[in-house]
Amino acid sequence: MLWNERTRLPATSVPESLIHDFNLTFFLLRCTRGASVTPSRSNFDRLPARPATFLSDIVGVSLDGFPPLADRVDYACIVPARPPSRLWGGTAIEQERKENNMTDFSGLELAQPILRAMNDEGYTTPTPIQAKSIPHLLQGRDLLGIAQTGTGKTAAFALPLLHRLAENARQPNRGQPRALILAPTRELAGQINASIKAYGRHLRLYTGVVFGGTSARPQIQALSRGVHVLVATPGRLMDLMKQGHVRLDQVEVFILDEADRMLDMGFIPDVRRIAATLPNRRQTVMFSATMPALVKSLADGLLKEPVHVEVARGATTVEKVEQRVLFLPKDKKRALLGELLNDKDIKRVLIFTRTKHGADRVAKHLVHRGIRCDAIHGNKAQNARERALAGFRSGNLRALVATDIAARGIDVEGVTHVINFELPNIPESYVHRIGRTARAGAGGIAISFCDHDERPYLRDIEKAIRQSVPVFEDHPYHSVEIANDPGTATKSRRRGFDNGQARHGAPKKKRPNHYRGNAKRSRRSAA
Repeated sequence: MLWNERTRLPATSVPESLIHDFNLTFFLLRCTRGASVTPSRSNFDRLPARPATFLSDIVGVSLDGFPPLADRVDYACIVPARPPSRLWGGTAIEQERKENNMTDFSGLELAQPILRAMNDEGYTTPTPIQAKSIPHLLQGRDLLGIAQTGTGKTAAFALPLLHRLAENARQPNRGQPRALILAPTRELAGQINASIKAYGRHLRLYTGVVFGGTSARPQIQALSRGVHVLVATPGRLMDLMKQGHVRLDQVEVFILDEADRMLDMGFIPDVRRIAATLPNRRQTVMFSATMPALVKSLADGLLKEPVHVEVARGATTVEKVEQRVLFLPKDKKRALLGELLNDKDIKRVLIFTRTKHGADRVAKHLVHRGIRCDAIHGNKAQNARERALAGFRSGNLRALVATDIAARGIDVEGVTHVINFELPNIPESYVHRIGRTARAGAGGIAISFCDHDERPYLRDIEKAIRQSVPVFEDHPYHSVEIANDPGTATKSRRRGFDNGQARHGAPKKKRPNHYRGNAKRSRRSAA
């Protein structure tokens, strides 16, 4: 039975005119027969499919394109909502129809210069995260987005941001950006800045990017000229704020990308301090690939009545990635890596290690074998990192060895393989690593080496991704002993983050005071 929450009458007696007069929003609840469920917007947002077929008979509207009614769905409720102009831009049915019928960017009602730029980039159809996020962001809603890497999150927040700035065009004040985007790494910050420039090429908007590991002088000069959008890593931004080169009291939109990576790198305290300097009246957007408890707590403190958008369950792996694990002794990993790269089908490969020194050793080994390769990690100078990434992107380098600090900032088309030379000691990092391949709908292969000490890591990874990684035995170094190890041995495998950042919740050793300043500078320069 369908009920009207105001009158407690059967919904079949509620005419369409009454529904529109009272600005009612449909909240469709998925529940088993006879269950009692309290309607709420969070229930509506979590639904994977909307049982809308009943409503066509009730309100007489066309619901073509809606998913079919699920067998287990037996109830729907009609409840009062805020006026459409403030909340949805129409009833929930209209909002649902917009999302489901959104087959190209022209349906997003973006400014024409932005649509022209998207056409220049060759983008015609929005990805699911874009189709779900952009309409809400255009209405000024706060948003919490959960999506895997490679799903188009950057455009999901960049396009509505550019639209907002274009609608209210005015010159920014010196050192006072109108929008702030925080990213955990230099590579990701640079990538976001490049994307915003590409999408806003037909707009008279100025962007700036600030991060550590390079001279601050050009960044300060750009800020002094005024930027509409500032993309920054937390460490360098905090330094520039303390020096008085940037003020955030004019920020209208605050975007936090890769929030879970911020947590892993120990940046959450800096993020909170930065957020405390922002105006209370602002739009806040947060994207994350996973949702640990501390990230959820951060979201609760920053977002006001946010829309929740999720296109893939947290800690799930990219569907089009073919995964394999190879069990072998630790001292045989380099030999096996060299043999694997004799395969010409591995055209562009990203290789991950847990440590910076390990990355350098692997890169040196591959160069010695005649493979065009370079390494990228936090100890590299920024120009060296950019040169290595540019060589990998252009195809001059066949292999790029990286640590997890760079995993989220590497967006290169055509990565055919990802090789985990060393398994990550944090399960979520596995998802981010293999997400570097199979991007934009393409396929890819992820190969993981696992030695005896890493068996517990694999167990945690499989638990996090909710599936077993298929074992590949057809190689000369296969170890039956390691393969049969259940990985349940107790081991301090999370006592810190191997790239030099402290893992949240991990016990820290006390150090003399004269070391602490160097540690802070090191962490910020790594970003």
